[in-house]
Amino acid sequence: MRSFKSYIHLFTFLFLSILILSCSKEESGIDESAQGMPDSDEEVVDNPNNTDTPDTLTLEAGFTIDDEQMFTNLILSESEYNKFITDEGDMQMVSNKVYEYFNDEYDFIIILNVEDSQPDGLYFGLSTPAKNEIQGLGRNVWNNTAAFGSAGKLKTVIHMPRVEYIRNGPFLHEILHYWSNHGLIPTTAGGHWGYSSVGGQLGGFDEIEDLGGNTYRGLVDGEVGFGLVANGGNSVPYSNLELYAMGLIDADELEAVTVAENPSSTSEFGVFTADAINVLTPEDIIAENGARVPSSENAQTEFNALVVVVSTDNLSQEKIDTLNSNLENFAVKSDPNDSWGGLFNFWKATLGKASFSFDIANEHLK
Repeated sequence: MRSFKSYIHLFTFLFLSILILSCSKEESGIDESAQGMPDSDEEVVDNPNNTDTPDTLTLEAGFTIDDEQMFTNLILSESEYNKFITDEGDMQMVSNKVYEYFNDEYDFIIILNVEDSQPDGLYFGLSTPAKNEIQGLGRNVWNNTAAFGSAGKLKTVIHMPRVEYIRNGPFLHEILHYWSNHGLIPTTAGGHWGYSSVGGQLGGFDEIEDLGGNTYRGLVDGEVGFGLVANGGNSVPYSNLELYAMGLIDADELEAVTVAENPSSTSEFGVFTADAINVLTPEDIIAENGARVPSSENAQTEFNALVVVVSTDNLSQEKIDTLNSNLENFAVKSDPNDSWGGLFNFWKATLGKASFSFDIANEHLK
């Protein structure tokens, strides 16, 4: 009988094509050419209450801060709201609205719809980068933060169609896309780890069995099967290479990675063929990309995020309670509570090396 985790891996495999379509959009429109920044990636009103503190929860009509001060709610027209669930949402419109009222204090802006089920044909999560300031990860340094209304702090805008995805994933996955995979290692699954032994949030196996005849079986955490682009939402931690890309471990702790050459899937779950399995040593990875700058000694380990829930009406108390609980669990510097059923929050997924905050503090407001 398959274990629960096996079914998670199987679900990920069956929906692979959907995830590839969704996450591959993170790379669309990026032109790291002579100007060193993307051509495209995916109305200013003065704040009359700019001396108020978060005790004044209304920023403007239709834009409020929740009482717990961990998220905001932006009410949109039905037509504008529907754009976000039909892959036409304007991320920069939302981020520019944010910076009318908030200082440039946030590394991430998280946009959430309030859908009760996954919209047909839509990605589960989309990460739209605003800049890259890190060397040695496979792409150029560039800065397009001004288009989002930021003066340089913002890293990425993440959109997910359901508030529940904070808990279930792909939240950990979308956060990681700021750092990977933009060419750090070769892949046939654009923007992800594909047929490699990275075995983390962006897919790949962590164990491989040679079945003979150029046929191989990939496993994750001892279970047969792996995803090319994901491995079960928030059910897996960040892997060794992912922690290195995030700046949370030093090059001395980096492990070798195996990458399949000319891989092809088979009808058997977790089994694939390849011309060869190549080994990339830590030295190979660094020689190809250069050293990570900044190194782990100077890399950021505490991250701030502003959550913007978009809706067409005021949120139900059930949605508010669910979201506040999940945000609190995601950000806590310990294991999340039993309601998470063993899923990983940010602190646990980074092995206690980094933290994530959603708190809206007085100094964050203009």
